[in-house]
Amino acid sequence: MDEHGVRSVSGSYWITAVIGLLWNGLGAYLYTLSNLGDPSVTAGAPPELLDYIAHMPVWAHAGWAFGVWGSLAGSLLMLARSRRAVGAFVVSALGALVSYAAQAMAGVLTLAQPLVILAVIAFLWWYCRRAVGLGILR
Repeated sequence: MDEHGVRSVSGSYWITAVIGLLWNGLGAYLYTLSNLGDPSVTAGAPPELLDYIAHMPVWAHAGWAFGVWGSLAGSLLMLARSRRAVGAFVVSALGALVSYAAQAMAGVLTLAQPLVILAVIAFLWWYCRRAVGLGILR
């Protein structure tokens, strides 16, 4: 704590927050390019997945959007040292689960990518909850 009673923040917190922002910023960038129809994002994707992306239900797209933008918001809130980061990562996880459920129902889900993404979201959520308990996030 400093002389004003504010908890000091370790370098590992800032490193985690910046890496989270870079990871989630990349996700937001790829989401945006996918929705703009940039072929470099979908190059090499199987035709079934391309068809799914072009015709996905609105609720599935909403899940995808909440997943991506919730994580980006969570990372920005981490940098602002706001306890609202915890809620943003919950929104992100729920959105991602909706999106992956839709992919599973359409038969285009591959498990590796969703598992990694959900693990990152879960880690950042846990890390932020811990930071709230330590007084780092206010």
